[in-house]
Amino acid sequence: MPNTALLIIDAQNEMYDEANPVHQSGQMLKNLKSLIEKARAADVPVIYVQHNDAGLVEGTDFWQIHPSIAPEPGDLIVQKKAADSFHETPLLVELKNQGIQHLVLAGNQTEYCIDATTRSASQHGFNVTLAKDAHGTWDSEDMSAVQIIAHHNEQLSEFATLQETNDIEFAK
Repeated sequence: MPNTALLIIDAQNEMYDEANPVHQSGQMLKNLKSLIEKARAADVPVIYVQHNDAGLVEGTDFWQIHPSIAPEPGDLIVQKKAADSFHETPLLVELKNQGIQHLVLAGNQTEYCIDATTRSASQHGFNVTLAKDAHGTWDSEDMSAVQIIAHHNEQLSEFATLQETNDIEFAK
């Protein structure tokens, strides 16, 4: 996948807190780590998006990116305050400056930031791949996390190619 970047969205400590983790948080972290390792091996940029809102207060432990998938020196970290990773952030300019045309997306939270960013990336003209087993959420009052993820995978298939983590490959 030439001109590709991996976008890791809101993989912050709060989402994996043992008191209330996202659905299958351990497996999700393994999937994120696998994607990051594959991207790095192919010299594909890994871009982290970090949410700043509500309980995710800049500088707090919950706000930090999970240490098992922490950025390396030189990785771009984009700060955002809205569900859409492009909204009022430098992300679009950074991607255009790097000549990125294809985005692989993974992270949190399925029905908010993953949904909004997938749709927005598509509307900005990017070819989008969503790692359908590497985004997460919590149960809601009406639906289980499994149902929410399945529903959004189906809805987002109009805006992105959906692939399992193990099937996503990055080419040098």
